[in-house]
Amino acid sequence: MTEGPRFAGRLGLQQRVLPAYRLPFFERLAEACEGGLSLFAGEPRPVESILTARGLQGAHFTPARNLHLLPGPLYLCYQRGLLDWLRSWDPDALVLEANPRYPANWLAVKWARGRGRPVVGWGLGAPAPRGPAAVLLRRLRRSYLSRFDALIAYSSLGAEQYVAAGVPRERVFVALNAVSPPPSSPPERPPLRGRPPRVLFVGRLQERKRVDLLLRACASLDPAPELWVVGDGPARERLERLAARVFPAARFTGALHGAALQDLWNQADLFALPGTGGLAVQQAMAHALPVIVAQGDGTQRDLVRPGNGWLVPAGDPEALTAALREALSDPARLHRMGLESHRIVREEVNIDRMVMVFMEALAAAAGTRREGEP
Repeated sequence: MTEGPRFAGRLGLQQRVLPAYRLPFFERLAEACEGGLSLFAGEPRPVESILTARGLQGAHFTPARNLHLLPGPLYLCYQRGLLDWLRSWDPDALVLEANPRYPANWLAVKWARGRGRPVVGWGLGAPAPRGPAAVLLRRLRRSYLSRFDALIAYSSLGAEQYVAAGVPRERVFVALNAVSPPPSSPPERPPLRGRPPRVLFVGRLQERKRVDLLLRACASLDPAPELWVVGDGPARERLERLAARVFPAARFTGALHGAALQDLWNQADLFALPGTGGLAVQQAMAHALPVIVAQGDGTQRDLVRPGNGWLVPAGDPEALTAALREALSDPARLHRMGLESHRIVREEVNIDRMVMVFMEALAAAAGTRREGEP
């Protein structure tokens, strides 16, 4: 990690779960905490299919006992042991998920503020509640968010939502969602002359990823590209049956890691994510790939710009097909767009940049506490 601002004390960080893809960021964050980092997180619901980690290099990890309550939009997660962890670790500052659906976090905020410790929230944003309970939910969310000394959003859209929910703009920071460090030099990619272009999808094979749309879109192109589908999951069997009917040339590799995945990143010409998700987009850009991504929670618009890719409406097969056709029609432009993807990730969207934003937010939160603001 490059030299930058540091946190002088002990930092405590709460997460509902500890996804494996977050390990590089948390380990980088631990390096910036002179007093150490302790992370508190539990297990997901079985239906979520989240690959979790059991510990961290260079940081403390305390497992939470997650109690998952109520279904669907009423979901709550109570994390047993949160206050015991706080008393044991006694952090000088605390980072919590900015989600009022975690009741124990309300107690954690009270614990920290009672001791004059700064509290930072971290989350996707605060979309406007809908339905018959919208007014009550809006008041609940505003009450919860007002308790933080600073808020970190995954995206610029999330930051706008926090401000719209009543958080002062000067207390809102944007740490663009990333899973990788700044990349090294872009790979040498095989020239596109004399071969079909290669379209790559990487991710868990779930219905919401809409790989079915990608199969149909690639099948409709003339000439057709090669399509590599990397990943495994509950939708794989159905997708392979669909591919056998509409696009038999599609190649399903299963889940790949390490050198095998690296080789495919370097051989591909274009990355496509036609459904929800997004962390693989940053990885694709780190490998100097232009990207086609469906619009989602707001993180996509910070990554995908006219210079490096296409944002298409989710669930729109015509828009996806048009973007693929345009992308593959000009190999020289495709190469330039890949280099712009690489620049964006090297300079703006990486875990080192996320750590810097966390340090800025912690410093601002500490200033708020010193000033004694409510």
